[in-house]
Amino acid sequence: MLDVFKTTGALLDGHFRLTSGRHSNAYFQCAKVLQHPEHLTAVCSKIAEHFGGKGVETVISPAIGGIVVGTEVGRQLGVKTIFAERKEGAMTIRRGFTLEPNERVLVIEDVITTGGSVAEVIELIKSAGATLVGVGSVVDRSNGRVKLADDHFSVLSMEVISYTPEECPLCKEGVPIDAPGSRANKQN
Repeated sequence: MLDVFKTTGALLDGHFRLTSGRHSNAYFQCAKVLQHPEHLTAVCSKIAEHFGGKGVETVISPAIGGIVVGTEVGRQLGVKTIFAERKEGAMTIRRGFTLEPNERVLVIEDVITTGGSVAEVIELIKSAGATLVGVGSVVDRSNGRVKLADDHFSVLSMEVISYTPEECPLCKEGVPIDAPGSRANKQN
């Protein structure tokens, strides 16, 4: 999997502000992998195989990064796929999407660093009275340290160091920063 990220130019080196607000010298741009149907199918089949037979009724993803992965995982599982998105800074379910009490829901994300967006989606599931089946992702940058569900599966799990803006050595060196994530990040 790591080779696929490298050959598609999806593993970037530099100085990045992650969606979480943390800084890192590495960035996984999953969209560059997932734009290729053969990679999208292969990556999502690993997630779908893991959660197959677990009674998933709906796949939900945080917008925007998780939507493509969630849709393909849902297609492979043959279930409804929806997404949650931010409105006025809060994660919400909109566009006529709903979750019902006891509905069995799988959360799918592209990259997990701190798990903040996924945790917000899990709260939406709980507040609807639905049942969390598990969490799946393409990349877990925490190498398993961030555990969001009893059943948490990632296709690629590795530790990629990240820093608070205050402790970031790249900031201290004056290296220009890029913020390629999907959420508007506060400038640090």
